[in-house]
Amino acid sequence: MLELTRISSAYGAVEVLKEISFTLAAGEILGVMGRNGAGKTTILKTIMGLIPKRRGSLKIAAEEISHLPPHAVPARGIAYVPQGRRLFSELTVAENLRMGLLVNNAPQSDAEPVLDLFPILRERLAQAAGTLSGGEQQMLAVARALCTKPKVLLLDEPSEGLFPAVTHRILDTVAQLRQSGVAILLVEQQVKSALRICDRILLIENGVIQHEAKASELAANPVPLERYIGVHR
Repeated sequence: MLELTRISSAYGAVEVLKEISFTLAAGEILGVMGRNGAGKTTILKTIMGLIPKRRGSLKIAAEEISHLPPHAVPARGIAYVPQGRRLFSELTVAENLRMGLLVNNAPQSDAEPVLDLFPILRERLAQAAGTLSGGEQQMLAVARALCTKPKVLLLDEPSEGLFPAVTHRILDTVAQLRQSGVAILLVEQQVKSALRICDRILLIENGVIQHEAKASELAANPVPLERYIGVHR
C-alpha cells in the first residue's frame, strides 16, 4: 500500500532522515517510536510533501508520489492528523468535517459512517471546535481525516495531552479501521498504547531505522525499547 525506499530529507542544510525504507500494508498498523528529535514527525511530513525529499522513492499503491505538491497528496489517498490537531477552532464540528469532505468533493452524507465511529461528535455538530474538550478535539481531527476516505492514515502523537482512558478509546476506534483495509502509520510516545494496537514497530534514532519488530516481540523482549527510547514499557 505505502512504500518508502531509501528516503532522505532535510530541514535546510541539516539532513534529518537518512535512507529510510519500509512498507505498510492495507489493514496494518505500523508504529514509529524514538526519542525526541529522532525524526518521527519528519517521516510523516515527508510523506505529505511538507518537507521535500533529497533522495529516494515514495509510492502509494505502486504510484510514485514524491514529486507531488502537498495539496495533491490527500487526493491520492493519504490523510494526516498532525501533532496538536490543527483544527479550525472557530468553525463548527460540522464545518471542520466538511473540510475533509472537500478533498474529494464528497457529499455531507459521507460523514455519517465517520460519525458512527465517534458518536459524541454527532451531538456537537453545531459547536465550535475550539470549545470541545481535548479528547473530543482529537476525535474531530481523526474524523476530519477519515472524511477524505484515506487508504493510508498518518497519526502523529494522538495521545498528547489526553487522559489514558481517552487515548485508549480513540486508539481502539482507530484500530477498527483495520477491518476496512485502511493502513495506519502511528507515531506514538506512549509505549503501552503502541504495543497494544500496532502490528509492527519501527525504532528510529538520529534519522535512521535502527530496529524493526512485531509489537508482540517487543512486549516479550523490551531490550530494544530500553536502548532506543529509554523506557521499559
